[in-house]
Amino acid sequence: MKAKEFFGKFCSFYLCGNLLAMALVVVGLCFGVKYGLEVYTHHGEGIEVPDLANMRAANARLLLIEKGLELVVSDSGYNKRLPADCILAQSPGPGMKVKSGHIIYVTINSPSSPSFPIPDLIDNSSYREAEAKLTSLGFKLLPPKRVTGERDWVYGILSRGRHVNTGDHVSIDSPLTLIIGNGQYGEEEDIDYTDADDIDQQYIDGEDDFVEVEVPDTNDETSDGQ
Repeated sequence: MKAKEFFGKFCSFYLCGNLLAMALVVVGLCFGVKYGLEVYTHHGEGIEVPDLANMRAANARLLLIEKGLELVVSDSGYNKRLPADCILAQSPGPGMKVKSGHIIYVTINSPSSPSFPIPDLIDNSSYREAEAKLTSLGFKLLPPKRVTGERDWVYGILSRGRHVNTGDHVSIDSPLTLIIGNGQYGEEEDIDYTDADDIDQQYIDGEDDFVEVEVPDTNDETSDGQ
């Protein structure tokens, strides 16, 4: 086969057409992937997240649905100054741009204050340790009540004047009073000890209370009778 015939086959219309078609297919796939992903991911589209703070959960849900977003309650908290079922926090925050159908997670206000069990503090910790543990749980502490005992040692806990024990559930709205020692101890009873030598001396110095009785002499009566 001559070289002219060999290269002529590569330059044939049929081969060039196939190569051109393959190139068009590759270019079409590239453009299809690029623009298809943009459509699928809503590229360039952004919905501003509204501020849902202090809104009722039902009202916030309706507002998000109108904007093409969803609401999911992920947690609850407690703020006694706000009504129950209102939103305390949200994620993403207000003003952020999100895609359509994005989920907004919210924290709602609980209708009642949470309660926590009293940790093992009674007769097991100092005042500072107990104060740190209770305040970290959210409890408010009143000035401590001091009793006779080891200084700053926790001997009991009061809630609204009532003694509470380890494990009792107490609302964080109920302030606590720690009963701690004042560093003083009760004085022992004074016992009046009497020396044994003093007791013996009392018997020596004292007068006997016995009355001396004179017994008649029987020998004299016998003499007279004779």
